[in-house]
Amino acid sequence: MPVLVRLARILGATLGLGWASPMTAAGLLAGLAAMPFGARMRFSDAALVFHRYPWGPGGALTLGNVILHTGGSLDEPAVTYACRARGGRDQQVRLGDHERAHVLQYLVLGPLFLPLYFACGGISHRSRFEQAADRYALTGRGWWPWPRPPAS
Repeated sequence: MPVLVRLARILGATLGLGWASPMTAAGLLAGLAAMPFGARMRFSDAALVFHRYPWGPGGALTLGNVILHTGGSLDEPAVTYACRARGGRDQQVRLGDHERAHVLQYLVLGPLFLPLYFACGGISHRSRFEQAADRYALTGRGWWPWPRPPAS
């Protein structure tokens, strides 16, 4: 990879980390508050991950570059939102890949992520953000929620 491309990526990532830092700080505070209750911290999937997060309905929540995860490993399978909406369980992805897509979305959108996320449907199979995260987890591409890909 050419040096200029690498430098541009490093600069972009650095700017993204700064832009996402308010949400990262909120995630970090939530994670640190959970450590006396059993949460364990480690780096994985482009984020600081708090495993065994004791609060919430289960699964994972990304805040900036922090993932709050109720389980023990992001290698756990997760049913895609579209599959769950139709009552199936056959289409699963690695949870860490899905959450990494949200980390990438935060790097671009920073503090605009949450308002846009909820304006686009929030935690739902209709959400562009969740569709993009599932697409990324399935294919390794397509983490950006716009434009919506054509229906197949």
